[in-house]
Amino acid sequence: MAKHEFGIMQKNPGLWEQFNSYEPERYHCIAIDDDIIAPLLSDFQQIDCYWHTLQRKEKGLAYWGITLLPPESLEIFIKVFTKQNAEKLFPLIYLMKAAKAEEKYVIHFGI
Repeated sequence: MAKHEFGIMQKNPGLWEQFNSYEPERYHCIAIDDDIIAPLLSDFQQIDCYWHTLQRKEKGLAYWGITLLPPESLEIFIKVFTKQNAEKLFPLIYLMKAAKAEEKYVIHFGI
């Protein structure tokens, strides 16, 4: 089954830094099945994110790529995930709350 992986970035990305390598172990990522994420993609379409670099501001997740979720967008993601009331999402909600509290970015590796 395809998975999305999410982790907290200990160092916020630099303005010109590129994220093009699949490195979930570097960020101690947790994996969430695509069958949980895919139905929520339309809910993410209004959330500000960055795809691969802070130079590419987009909306929602880079489904097949790497997304940088800024601290100011995490609350909206948390609300979407919390509405699902799915036990499988609890670790991701906890991760995003921790990142938000520390004003850290979350990195997402798409399928």
